[in-house]
Amino acid sequence: MATLVTAIETDGGWSCEVTLDQRRYQVAVSRAELDRYGAGGGVEDLVRRSFDFLLQRERPDQILARFRLSEIERYFPEYPQEIRRARPG
Repeated sequence: MATLVTAIETDGGWSCEVTLDQRRYQVAVSRAELDRYGAGGGVEDLVRRSFDFLLQRERPDQILARFRLSEIERYFPEYPQEIRRARPG
């Protein structure tokens, strides 16, 4: 599945629209979340990798349509460790 991510900068970070096949999602990413989870790869890369992480655990219809990136950690406590491990070199 191809995951398309478009990020628009906001006052507090980014508002990202994610398109996955025929589904669309809205993901809010703060500057602190980018620093914590994805420094080095940029916000679009972080969101794309986060969707890869989610899709290994859930079907697309189980993923919330709108969420803050840090909410993933609430459902999957291993997210911070796994997403940092998946950072681009």
